Order: sequence, then C-alpha cells, then structure tokens
Amino acid sequence: MANAVLLIHAGFVLFVVLGLLLIVLGGACRWAWVRNPWFRVAHLAAIAIVVAESWLGIACPLTTMEMTLRAQSGGPVYDQSFIAHWVRRLLFYEAPPWVFTVAYTAFAACVIASWIAVRPQGFGAHERRQGRTPQT
Repeated sequence: MANAVLLIHAGFVLFVVLGLLLIVLGGACRWAWVRNPWFRVAHLAAIAIVVAESWLGIACPLTTMEMTLRAQSGGPVYDQSFIAHWVRRLLFYEAPPWVFTVAYTAFAACVIASWIAVRPQGFGAHERRQGRTPQT
C-alpha cells in the first residue's frame, strides 16, 4: 500500500509539473485542450494545495500516509522496492524548508502567469464547444 501511495504522489507531482509545461507548449501550438477549464482549475488547485501546505508548515498528507503505512508494515521506513526507491529519489530532496516554500511559491506564480498567457475557456464556452448547453 505504501508503494501505491508513493506512485499516486508521483502522479500528482507529474500532473503539476508536466501540466504547466503542456499548458505553455499547448498555448504556443494552439492545442485547444489546454484551455479546458476543468483541467486548468484542477491544475491550479493542485499547486495551490502544495503552496498552502508549505506556507502553513503542514507535511504533505501523502508523505505522512506513505511513512505511516511503511512503519505499520513492520519494516524499516526506508526499506523499499526498486521502483519505490527510484520514485522516492526523484520526489524528495534534502534542503531547508524555506527553499521548498520559495520554489513552490515561484512555481505557483508561473501557473498563475499561464492563466494570463494561455487563457482557459469559460465553463459555458467549453460546454457549448462540446455540443452541450450550460446549466444556469
């Protein structure tokens, strides 16, 4: 279970990081899907959660859950499978907490800038494009 939580955590990180790269690239290449309001709100909410946790000094619940599951399994917390070892090495770095707060905040500023540079469609416009009538 701990490895499953670690993979979910890695997926979350990939969504946040690759999401911004795809938004910027999609804006330049005129990909309509990067303007999808549901995608954009989910992406903005994801980085907002990370920044809020960082500013408030709250440990990521996924990290806490993973470590709890590892400890409850009776094994050492850092005893991992091959995949878990490498995913963990890609996700976690040693640095003072303020470094992560600054990095997350700067990344969030880039996400906010992407809202200006690559404007998402309004929810009604997205539904009309999909052939549906928005509910009022």
